[in-house]
Amino acid sequence: MIDLRTLREDPDRLRASQRVRGEDDSVVETVLSLDERRRAALNAFESLRAEQKSIGKSVSRASGDERQALLDRAKELAAQVKAAETEAAALASELDELLMTVPNIVEEGAPPGGEDDYVVLEEVGEKPVFDFEPRDHVELGELLGAIDIERGAKVSGARFFFLRGVGARLQLGLLNMAMQQAIEAGFTPMITPVLVKPESMQGTGFHVAHDKEIYRLPEDDLYLVGTSEVPLAAYHSDEILDRASLPMRYAGWSSCFRREAGSYGKDTRGIIRVHQFDKVEMFSYCRPEDSHEEHLRLLAWEKEMLEKVELPYRIIDTAAGDLGTSAARKYDCEAWIPSQGRYRELTSTSNCTDFQARRLKVRYKDEDGKPHHVATLNGTLATTRWIVAILENHQQADGSVVVPKALRPYVGLDVLEPLSR
Repeated sequence: MIDLRTLREDPDRLRASQRVRGEDDSVVETVLSLDERRRAALNAFESLRAEQKSIGKSVSRASGDERQALLDRAKELAAQVKAAETEAAALASELDELLMTVPNIVEEGAPPGGEDDYVVLEEVGEKPVFDFEPRDHVELGELLGAIDIERGAKVSGARFFFLRGVGARLQLGLLNMAMQQAIEAGFTPMITPVLVKPESMQGTGFHVAHDKEIYRLPEDDLYLVGTSEVPLAAYHSDEILDRASLPMRYAGWSSCFRREAGSYGKDTRGIIRVHQFDKVEMFSYCRPEDSHEEHLRLLAWEKEMLEKVELPYRIIDTAAGDLGTSAARKYDCEAWIPSQGRYRELTSTSNCTDFQARRLKVRYKDEDGKPHHVATLNGTLATTRWIVAILENHQQADGSVVVPKALRPYVGLDVLEPLSR
């Protein structure tokens, strides 16, 4: 949620942010007008309430006609106070609902435009050159007995799969390596819930009433998370954190669930776009003035993981129109996928500034003794999709796959061999 005080002082900042996102900037006038009406209604209520209290004190000292007049006025005021209170509450509710639809203010320097207007910041590593026809991850997964998509569909439906044998070992090894790296960097490891309340989902920035990506359990009014960012963001909701403890960093391991609504026909082959996967997610609470540098630190930890698994990748600065509601800035790390001849996203990291913290009421006391909202940031350290890039980039002519050196102690194998051997 954006800061109303900042909006009043510098409305042009939100107007500019809305324009680079490709959103309607007239929402600024709507918010300011509603805020002004709310404050006027609140002032009217407080003025009438003060008069009501004053008359209440005067009644006991009055007598005769004066007392009756005061009683009559008190009766009128009671109705007026109730009406003014109702109006102020209704306007406050309407303003809150509107603010929940306004995305975060984009960080200065983020590229304007939509999905295809990203800026490539860096390319790392050499793309593999094969002296044979490379297989895609689905064929490799079948040869290795690592991925069973057919039985996944039989048991659960389209876009589900089994990881078995070396596939399960590869994912467990990858996620364990990611968690170990996070621990060594000072993160607190977390196994998070995958079902959350609607206020946790909405507080993180998801619109539960309109987001078709989210699985819901209506009988329990609970939601399956698409990322452990959600429970980690809500972990300190309604709390005031110790300033000396910032930044507070958590690494959450969870299964993640996404309906992939609207993606029919896209990436239907394999395990790139699926309904369930596992992920290790970094999450940080810090002071807002430190969030830009913290964002770069999260990106550096993502790069470290990618280099451990020896993948060619690039970093892109995501365009404003492709940012999520909560993100002020986002960097994606995309690995080269040989079978597709292009880069595909493996990780992303977002700076959400104080947007989520305002919704979730996460604050800290600064040196002035006053509570201030923290900034929150997130970044993926490893996920199931990485298996696609690892298999395809490290494959050999016979269908075997070389395990990256840093990953071998976690997988327990140097080479993944086809089942036929």
